[in-house]
Amino acid sequence: MSGARANVSGLIAVGQIAGAFGVRGEARVRSFTDEPEAVFDYGPLLDETGAVVITPVSARPQGDVFAVTPKESVQREHWEDLKGTLLHVPREALPAPEDDDEVYVVDLIGCRVVHADGRELGVVRNVQNFGAGDLVEVTPASGPSYFLPFEKSAVVDLSARCVTVACDDAFLPDAFQRGDSANPDGASQDGASQDSDGGEGAD
Repeated sequence: MSGARANVSGLIAVGQIAGAFGVRGEARVRSFTDEPEAVFDYGPLLDETGAVVITPVSARPQGDVFAVTPKESVQREHWEDLKGTLLHVPREALPAPEDDDEVYVVDLIGCRVVHADGRELGVVRNVQNFGAGDLVEVTPASGPSYFLPFEKSAVVDLSARCVTVACDDAFLPDAFQRGDSANPDGASQDGASQDSDGGEGAD
């Protein structure tokens, strides 16, 4: 999966303001892209609403961040106030993934999520990474959203807008547990059929 992060607005987060650098209005920018310098290849970097945050003119590495000279004429305090702000680019500005098994996480949003055994689990709401790998946030037909690990075994079919997973039931809400499915024949758990008033049926 691409190193860029998804945003539900159709933008992809490719970096983050990490504060100010020096006293000449430069910004510190942290890159999320697989090749860190690539974050500056897409023109103006936007906030989550699509408004321009910074237009890089030049950038040089400074440890794990970049010192960026912006087109905007602002004071040091401006970047300090924006520290932590995610920087986005439109999805269409990004090149196609180089490997066939890679996708941009934003392309997964809105896809159906289906278990390999056929259970419909919901639709992808977002993709998050809290430091231990990518997690797909799934919104079911009813009830609160939940997270599933995005494993290599997942099959993504973007043309069908479908993600097929083979996750363990331990990751699924109670409503999706195999033992919770209704018996189509109306049998109780002990196998005895019941009539309409709740009593056991007779032969």
